[in-house]
Amino acid sequence: MTHSVSMAKNHRSERLPADSAPRPAPGAVLDRLASGPSRASRITHTEHLPARAGRHAVWPDRIRSEVIAAVEAAGIAHPWAHQARAAEHALDGDSVVVATGTASGKSLAYLVPVLSALLDGSEAPNGRGATALYLAPTKALAADQCRSVRELSHPLGTAVRAAVHDGDTPFEEREWIRQYGTYVLTNPDMLHRSILPSHPRWSSFLKALKYVVIDECHTYRGVFGSHVAQVLRRLRRLCARYGSSPVFLLASATAAEPAVAARRLTGLPVVEVADDASPRGEMVFALWEPPLTELQGEKGAPVRRTATAETADLLTDLAVQGVRSVAFVRSRRGAELISVIAQERLAEIDRSLSRRVAAYRGGYLPEERRALEQALHSGELLGLAATTALELGIDVSGLDAVLIAGYPGTRASLWQQAGRAGRAGQGALAILVARDDPLDTFLVHHPEAVFAQPVESTVLDPDNPYVLAPHLCAAAAELPLTDEDLDLFGPGCKDLLPQLEAAKLLRRRTAAWHWTRRERAADLADIRGEGGNPVQIVEADTGRLLGTVDAGAAHTTVHEGAVHLHQGRTYLVRSLDLDDDVALVDQARPPYSTIARDTTSISVLDTETEIPWGTGRLCFGSVEVTNQVVSFLRRRLITGEVLGETKLDLPPRTLRTRAVWWTVTEDQLDAARINPEILGGALHAAEHASIGMLPLFATCDRWDIGGVSVPLHPDTLLPTVFVYDGHPGGAGFAERAFHTARAWLTATLQAIASCECDAGCPSCIQSPKCGNGNDPLHKRGAVRLLTELLRAAPAEDQPEKNPPQTSEDGPG
Repeated sequence: MTHSVSMAKNHRSERLPADSAPRPAPGAVLDRLASGPSRASRITHTEHLPARAGRHAVWPDRIRSEVIAAVEAAGIAHPWAHQARAAEHALDGDSVVVATGTASGKSLAYLVPVLSALLDGSEAPNGRGATALYLAPTKALAADQCRSVRELSHPLGTAVRAAVHDGDTPFEEREWIRQYGTYVLTNPDMLHRSILPSHPRWSSFLKALKYVVIDECHTYRGVFGSHVAQVLRRLRRLCARYGSSPVFLLASATAAEPAVAARRLTGLPVVEVADDASPRGEMVFALWEPPLTELQGEKGAPVRRTATAETADLLTDLAVQGVRSVAFVRSRRGAELISVIAQERLAEIDRSLSRRVAAYRGGYLPEERRALEQALHSGELLGLAATTALELGIDVSGLDAVLIAGYPGTRASLWQQAGRAGRAGQGALAILVARDDPLDTFLVHHPEAVFAQPVESTVLDPDNPYVLAPHLCAAAAELPLTDEDLDLFGPGCKDLLPQLEAAKLLRRRTAAWHWTRRERAADLADIRGEGGNPVQIVEADTGRLLGTVDAGAAHTTVHEGAVHLHQGRTYLVRSLDLDDDVALVDQARPPYSTIARDTTSISVLDTETEIPWGTGRLCFGSVEVTNQVVSFLRRRLITGEVLGETKLDLPPRTLRTRAVWWTVTEDQLDAARINPEILGGALHAAEHASIGMLPLFATCDRWDIGGVSVPLHPDTLLPTVFVYDGHPGGAGFAERAFHTARAWLTATLQAIASCECDAGCPSCIQSPKCGNGNDPLHKRGAVRLLTELLRAAPAEDQPEKNPPQTSEDGPG
C-alpha cells in the first residue's frame, strides 16, 4: 500500500491532476529554464538534495482501533517513526512540538491522538466529553485543515464534528459550533477577540478541552508571537477555571530550538520530536541572480533586472512547459504584478494559457480566496503568484516547482516556501531569485549561508510591556485577576498593575483586579501589530469594496496617487481618508508603480545595556522614533527606472520601541581615515547594509526594522548608527542584533566589500526605502569604518539580559 508523505489528506496528494503528464525531473526543468540566451550565467549555485527513504513504526496501542482503521482507509498503512513518537507523548499528557520537514506528516502526528480522544468523548452522556481547539496563523490554513479532518474522520461518523470558526463564519453557524463542535479550527485573532471574551458561552467546550493544536508555530515570532503567547496564557487560565488542563500539540517544519520556542510561546514544558523519519523526493535548489541592465539608478549606480520581472518570465516558461508552480512574492503588489506580466506573455503564446495563471494574496474577499484555492487543488491553475498567505501548510500538493522572488526574510520562511513543491513525493525544483538588495546578493554568492546554516531562533518577548499590559486588562475583564494569576503572565505584572490602576483601566477590589471600563478590553490589544482598523479600498465610481489594507501600511501603500493592484487590475488612489479608514480608487493603466518615501528622527529614552567597542560603545535600549511619509516615487514597470517624485502631506507618527546602536569616537574615525566630509556617507552606508543583513541573525524581515545614522547625535554626542524594531515596545530583533553584533556586522562588512560596484549600488549600500534618496553614501568609507569597529569588537559572550538626521530608513 502506498504511504502518504504529508498527512492524512495526502491520499489525495498522490493522484496527479487529470491534465498532468508524467512529472519531469527537476534537473531537466532547470536545464530548460537555463537554456535561453545568457540564462545559464544567472544561476550562481545549484544544490542537489538527494531522495531519502522513510522509517516506519506502529501507532501506540492506546489509539482507538476505529481511528487506525480510518487512517488505513486513507491509504496509510503505517506511521513514520516520528508520528508514532509524537502521538505517544500526547497520550501521556506531555505537550509536544513536532519539528520535522515539510510534507513529513506532522498533521497526522497530532490528529491521530486528537481523533482518538474525541471518539472517547463521544461516548459521554452529552456526546461531547472531549473537545480540541486548532489554531492556525491564517484563515486559509484553517479552512484547508478542516477539509482534511472531515475527510479523514468520515468513517467515524458524528463522533468528530469539525468546524471553522473565524471572521468568515456566518453568525447562524457560530451558535451551532459553540454548542456541538468537538474540533474547532480558528486563529489567534478569533480566540483573542471572540472566544475568550465570551468564555461563559464557550464553557461546555472549554470544560472538555483535551488538546490545543498550534500549527506552523514558527510563525508566532516578534510582536505577533508575543501577543499570541499572552493569548495562550489567558486560554490556560480560563481552562483552569472550568476544570480542564489541555495538552498543547505544536507543529513546525522550520523552527530552531523548537522546544525552547514552544515553551516560550505556551509557558509550559514542551517535549521535542525533531528526528524526521519521512521519505523525501529529490530536490534541486537553484540560486538565481538577474542580470544587470543598461540603465543607471540613483547616483549613477548600476541597476539589476528586478526579481519581479525575472520571476514573471520564469513562471511563464514553467506554465508553457506544463510545470505546476507557485511563485512566492514578498508583497501584495509584487504578486499582482507577476501575475499580470505572466498572463500577458502567455496570451501571446496561447490565449487559453493566460487563464491558468493567477495571483493570491491577503486582502482578497473570502469568496475570491476560496475560488483560487479550489482552482489550485483541481489543477485548473498551472501557476500562481502568491504572498505568504499561501506559504503556511495549505495543501498545494502536486506542485513541481517553487519560485521565490526575493529572500523572504528568514531561512525558516525560505525552506517553508521551497517545501510547497514535491509534496506528493515527486522530485521538486526550487529557485531563489535574488532582488537587487544587499542580503539577496550576499546569499546567492554565499550558498553556505543558505544551505549550511541552521534556521534562525524564533524571537518573541511576552514580557514586552506594550504587549503584556492590554492582555492583563483583557484577562481581568474575562475573570478578575488575583495574585495567583501573576506567575502565569510573567514577572512584568507587578510593575504594570499599578500603572494600569493609575490609568483607571483596572481597579483593585479586595483580593483581585477588575476591569473598570464599559468598552471591550480585548480591543486594547492589536495582536498583529497592524495599528488600528483596516483601511477599506473602495472603487470610487461604483462604491464596490475591493479589499482592505492594514492601517499601519496605509500611509505607504494607499496614499493619494499610489498605484494599487487587485486581481490583475490596476487602480490609482484618488484619496485616503484616515478618519473614516477608506481609500477611494479609480481603475487606470499607469505605466509605473509607486513607492513611498519618508523621513525619520530618533531620541534615546533609556540605555538598558552597553558594552565598550574599542573607544566607542555598543548599546541596547528604548528609543522614540518619529516618522513621516513625505513623498512618493513613480518607477517604470519592469525596469524600475525613476520617472518622478510627488510630495505628500501626511501626519507624522511616533513609535516607542527598542533599538541597538553603536557609536564611534574621534580616535576610531582617525584610524579609519574618515574625515568630516565623508563621515555622513560612511555611517549611512553602514546603516543601510546592516539593516539588510540583520535577517540572517534574527527572525525578522528587512521591513520589520528601521534605521537612522547621525554624524553627531544629541543624546550620545558622538557619530551614531541606530537599528530599531518597527513595532511598539520592540519585537526582540534589536536585542538579537545586540547579542550577535560581531557576526552581524562582520557579514555587513563582507557584503559591502565583496560587491563589484565602484561607489555603491542596491546590491550593497543603497536602500529602496531611504528617506534621503540614498544621499549621502560612501562605500569605501563604510568598509574602513566597519573594519576599524570590528578590530576592537568584544567576543560575543555578553549575557542576555532631534535635529535633522543624516539618514532615515523606517520599517515598511
